[in-house]
Amino acid sequence: MGKKALIAMSGGVDSSVAAFLIKQQGFDCIGVTMKLFSNEDIGISWKKRCCSMRDVDDASNAAISIGIPFCVNDFTPDFKRQVIDRFVDTYQNGGTPNPCIDCNRYIKFTKLYQRAKLLDIDYIVTGHYARIEKDNESARYFLKKALDEAKDQSYVLYSLTQEQLAHTIFPLGKLNKSEVRKIAKTNGFINAEKQDSQDICFVPNGDYAEFIKHYTNKTYEKGDFIDLQGNILGQHDGIIRYTIGQRKGLRISLNKPMYVHSKDIINNTVTLCEDNDLFRKSLEITDLNWIAIENIDKPLRVKAKIRYNQTAEWATATKTDSDKVLLEFDEPQRAIAKGQAAVLYNDDIVVGGGTIF
Repeated sequence: MGKKALIAMSGGVDSSVAAFLIKQQGFDCIGVTMKLFSNEDIGISWKKRCCSMRDVDDASNAAISIGIPFCVNDFTPDFKRQVIDRFVDTYQNGGTPNPCIDCNRYIKFTKLYQRAKLLDIDYIVTGHYARIEKDNESARYFLKKALDEAKDQSYVLYSLTQEQLAHTIFPLGKLNKSEVRKIAKTNGFINAEKQDSQDICFVPNGDYAEFIKHYTNKTYEKGDFIDLQGNILGQHDGIIRYTIGQRKGLRISLNKPMYVHSKDIINNTVTLCEDNDLFRKSLEITDLNWIAIENIDKPLRVKAKIRYNQTAEWATATKTDSDKVLLEFDEPQRAIAKGQAAVLYNDDIVVGGGTIF
């Protein structure tokens, strides 16, 4: 019997081409779209067709074109608890979350992988731009950057475990986006020219603060904007509306450009500063996951990213506790935000990563 693959099909061109390529490799394939939320969860009227329903149709059409079975699996309760609730809690506690990382960690590569095992399916497949290779010397599975660095998604995949990597395939890791669209167009996929989503899937209009207000049914009180010396500069519109490094949308008149430096949840203040005050050289991470190594027992030279769209910069990682690492950069980094991930690299190999706190 041939190898089996469960393909996560979002309705986008990437996952559709991933399914096509795996089928071409002779796998016995099943396409699955994960139902992650209901209209009511995200404040959309039940009378309107949610974006996720359009995506289901696109995924179904792609599966028919490829000639593979297709189904929808409902992960709504898990997504609410592990992704939406974490997103809201992080903002309410002054952090800046990355829900894509949580979705990969707790839904795609945990719940979907568990579903695959129940069905006696060997691999899960997604349309992520990244590569997986087994290192013969260490016998560990490595997560590596995509060859197309402009599309590389290894940053949001740093939480993958060795078991998950051993049973995951990323067919697009050696392709660029133009090649993927060409494959889709050649094979008549309905989503060949579909634009990539730029929004958080459960915040379709991009206004995450209004989403949080609706989701929690809370009112977030106005408070003071202050400078680094504690002088009051004006009033903010609710602390959840601001992220570290933000300049636009402050809605306050000042005589020079000012940016969000920090947030004080207890006193309900948002501290503003000039751009040069946003830079610092060190941070700490926790909730660690190591991929290329088992652990670190001495300072390790790495390149590190503190946000998705950033060039990795040289740093030294030093373990300070069983689940804490101090990351000291060679050069100061701008707008380090609690709640985001710091991901460590050795060339194109993901060493590991954790959450900034």
